[in-house]
Parts: sequence; C-alpha cells; structure tokens
Amino acid sequence: VQLQASGGGLVQAGGSLRLSCAASGRSLRTYGMGWFRQAPGKQRELVAGITSGGSTNYADSVKGRFTISRNNAANTVYLQMNSLKSEDTAVYYCASSSSGYIENMAPWDYWGQGTLVTVSS
Repeated sequence: VQLQASGGGLVQAGGSLRLSCAASGRSLRTYGMGWFRQAPGKQRELVAGITSGGSTNYADSVKGRFTISRNNAANTVYLQMNSLKSEDTAVYYCASSSSGYIENMAPWDYWGQGTLVTVSS
C-alpha cells in the first residue's frame, strides 16, 4: 500500500486548507484512516481518525475546526482544515490501520510521506 498526501501549503491564520491522501496498491475500504501531524520539536500527534464505517475522532485542539472524511470509491481520505491557527503549523501525515482502530495507540500500518502546512499569523 502506498499513501500519497497532498494539499499542504502556506495560508494565513483564519484560512482554510484541504488535505488529501490517495491510496494505491489495495483498497482501504475496511481500514481505519488517520491524519497525524508533527511540529518542529514536538511529538507526532493524532489529529483525526475515521473508521471504515465513518465514525470519527479528533484531537481536542482541532475539534470544531477540522473535518476528516473518506471516499472509498476513490480510495482517498481528506482533512478539511478551517479557522487555521499558527499552532497548526506542522508536517501532516496520513496513515492506515488494518485493525480498523483509530486511536493514537492503534497499530498504524502504512504512512504517507507528509505534507507541510504553514500558517502565518
């Protein structure tokens, strides 16, 4: 399985970005999917996850601002990010979970290469 993340860039605070994660190699229809981020000098954190059935979870810091979704037909997962803040600046990674679990400690099997999001204040 290969995951290709895209959509990062430079945006002003208060703006929006939409990240995409396209999978190839196999269908991820039954997989849990997640978006992680890692800021300089900080640990990687789970931002949002979505199960194969569409249930979601979010980090407290992004609740109400970010939305994760998936299009199984397109084998793609999205992260819509609104009301961006400077503290959202990080490299964002998508990952898949064959177990279906989407908690931070779930076994995340495959990772995308990361896409940089920079929010200017």
